[in-house]
Amino acid sequence: MLRSLNTSATGMVAQQFNLDVISNNLANVNTTGFKHQRAEFHDLVYQTVQAAGTAVGQNFKTPTGVQFGLGSMVSATANDLTQGASLSTGNPLDLMIVGDGFFRVMKPDGSFGYTRDGSFKKDATGLLVNSGGYPLVPQVTIPAGATQINIGADGTVVAVMPGNSTPTKIEQITVAMFANPAGLTRTGDNLWAESAASGAPNLVPAGTDGSGTISSGYLEGSNVSVVEEMVRMISAQRAYEINSKAIQTSDDMLSILNTLKR
Repeated sequence: MLRSLNTSATGMVAQQFNLDVISNNLANVNTTGFKHQRAEFHDLVYQTVQAAGTAVGQNFKTPTGVQFGLGSMVSATANDLTQGASLSTGNPLDLMIVGDGFFRVMKPDGSFGYTRDGSFKKDATGLLVNSGGYPLVPQVTIPAGATQINIGADGTVVAVMPGNSTPTKIEQITVAMFANPAGLTRTGDNLWAESAASGAPNLVPAGTDGSGTISSGYLEGSNVSVVEEMVRMISAQRAYEINSKAIQTSDDMLSILNTLKR
């Protein structure tokens, strides 16, 4: 059996995975705070027929070896954390981090999730929650009857109460920073989870220790570029096609061998 059959098959499987990643990026082109992914690949183990430097006679050695590879496979899905576009909403509870960092929310099981989606809303008690109902951490409760809510660039939340023109400070929103944010694990619902690769979160006021500032009345759009994804899709399609051609050629060669006669 020709090795090229299995080798080309690994290339086709890799490009199928590549297209899966591209499809997910395109599906989330309008998802708030979404960060696009890129499939990365590495070559597989090599079979050595003759090692480089093999002695071929007295005082003579081969300058190069003889090896052939056995294909490729996916090595990682890299997260691109570049800033997405600013989307103006006019809603003071819509927040965007300009720079690095994540909002922290508490999930029903008591664990924490991290997100760039700052579309927060008030629940029945005035607590700020995300679209899934998970409360922002530290918790921010908007007083009943507040006539105006302002959230500063440093995350300070103030409210103006009826009959009082002086704003009242409610809470200060912190930003979660990670040593390796690209190592966070996606869990769906626009949330990420801490992992051994990301390191533990460092909660800091917005605009300090390298964290981004907060813009109220804005949301961060997806950083997916449709044009770039279309180019990657074409490249993946051509790579898939050329690997399939290699399989067809290998099959033709085997067919010729099967029809040989003495």
